This record gives sequence, C-alpha cells and structure tokens, in this order.
Amino acid sequence: MLNIFSPLHFAPFNIALEEYILRHFEEDVFLLYINDPCIIVGRFQNTLGEINYPWVQEHKIPVVRRLTGGGTVFHDSGNLNFSFLMNGADDAAGFAKYTLPVLEVLNDLGVPAVLQGRNDLTIHGMKFSGNAKLVQNGKTLQHGTILFSSNVNHLQEALKVNPIKFADKAVKSVRARVTNVSEHLLQPIQLQDFIGLVRSKIHSLYPNCRDYFLSAEDKTEVQNLVESKYDTWDWNFGKSPNYNLSHQFRSAAGTIELYLDVDKGFIRQLKIFGDFFAHRELVELECAFQGVPHDLKAVRKVLDNIDLPSFIQGLKVEELAQAMF
Repeated sequence: MLNIFSPLHFAPFNIALEEYILRHFEEDVFLLYINDPCIIVGRFQNTLGEINYPWVQEHKIPVVRRLTGGGTVFHDSGNLNFSFLMNGADDAAGFAKYTLPVLEVLNDLGVPAVLQGRNDLTIHGMKFSGNAKLVQNGKTLQHGTILFSSNVNHLQEALKVNPIKFADKAVKSVRARVTNVSEHLLQPIQLQDFIGLVRSKIHSLYPNCRDYFLSAEDKTEVQNLVESKYDTWDWNFGKSPNYNLSHQFRSAAGTIELYLDVDKGFIRQLKIFGDFFAHRELVELECAFQGVPHDLKAVRKVLDNIDLPSFIQGLKVEELAQAMF
C-alpha cells in the first residue's frame, strides 16, 4: 500500500486525484488531503439545491462534484479527508473496514467515537465524519471527512438552502448535528499531530505500507483532469438532475415570481409573474434564456444584452439575476 498526503489544498485537484489514482495506480493507496474552504457535492445531487448559492458566490467557494454518492459536505482547513483506493470490489464489508483506523486513533486518544448507522462516525451522537463509497471496474473507493477544528458556522451558512425553492428528485443531504473532534480530546493536539497519528496507524495496520510522493507527471495528469472535468461548470453544475426552481421577491417594480425549468443544467423555460406593470410582452424576455446554462455569469451575459426597464420598469438587472438562483 502507498501512503500519500496531497501537497495541494485546491478541492478540484484533490477530488481529481482520487479518480486519477483509481484509474492508474496498481497498488492500494491510502490518501489524506486538506482542502481550502469548498463544498463537495454527491454524485447524484442537484448542486444548486444543496448550497447557499449567494453565500458561496460572495465568498468565492469552489463547488466540486465527486465520484461517489451520498450528501453534500463543507471542507475547510480544519477538516481532514481520508480515502482508501483499493484493488478489489470490496462492497460486502460496508463502511466499517475503512473507518476502523480513524476510530482506533480517536479511541486511543480517549474519544468515544463510533460508527453509527450506515456511514457516519459520531461522538456522543453528534456527527464528525460522513463517508461514501464507490465500487467500479473491480476497484473500491471509500472516503470520508473528519471535522477536526472546522468552522461550523461557515458550514451551516454554506449549506443553508430554502427547501421550498427547488423541486426535484435528486438525492437530498440529511443535515445532522455536527461536532469537531478537537472539542472532545482529553489533551489538546494540533491537526498536524493528529495526521501523524492516522498515518502511523495505517503503517501499523498495513505493514507493507510505504510513503509515496506525487511525481511531476502525476501532478500534470491530475491537473489535466481538473481542467477537463473537476473545475468545469458542466461537471459540477451541469450534471445535476433535472429540477424546477421558484422564487418570489419584492422589488421597486412590485412583487416578482420566477419559475424555471432546468434540464441537464440548461434553462429550458422561464416564466415571470407578478403585480408589476409590463411595458412589453414578457415572452421575448422569457425566451431569451432558453438554452442558457443555469449559471450566474451566463445569466448576467444575457441580461447585459437586454433593455430590462423596457419590459419591467423599476426591476434591476442584478435583482433578476440573483433571483434566478
């Protein structure tokens, strides 16, 4: 087994790294990485239905879709991520086998951490780790998060979604009460020390394990995957299941109601209603968005070429743009 600690904190790189290892490494791999603030969305989820889009835009938080199913999670520099990338379709073992090393390290530190339910690690019933799994082409990827000293307030803000706004059949995240490992340690330690304990545990459980450092070729190949997939709108947002969005808001023009149908990440239909006064038929405005990516930049680009006051006097361009998310 190879023991790898990713040198980068860029979420698209680290999620791409998992796919690269799964495709190209013949040996089993244990991978650790820390991401700068970001949101990681499950493979089968509606991205916009899982995130607080205005907050994400304001804080310039990367949003990345991963290969595995499950729910959406928030990462920051206080969150440690671990992955087992193993040869063999190890699906029957559930999540217990590859969460055991983390639990043993924490139990050794006096923290009563347990595997609860199917795939969560908890302390006194509070979740500090969610785990997901993929078995594909005879290989297994199982990975999880460890909230060590994360900013829980940012986590809650990033994933705060209006449940009335979206209607779809995508997998929904189940929000649970969360906690940081650091709050339960009998003696405080730094995250780097905790990482050392986890890596040592892997070496003890897998005696043939050796440290591996990514080569220049590895990094280039992963970066290619970042640019072609994991840092693209098409993968991170466009792969969302079909959904409907509705939003009602007040403006100087009056009450505005928006209804969008989105298909494979592209706006199929926009309808606008309200108690405002329209100076032109709205169908021309509505049709301007057909086939446009449901992406803020793309929406703003359309609005840049429209004389919005000629349709709805008093409605600001940015009000309409933001209301569509």
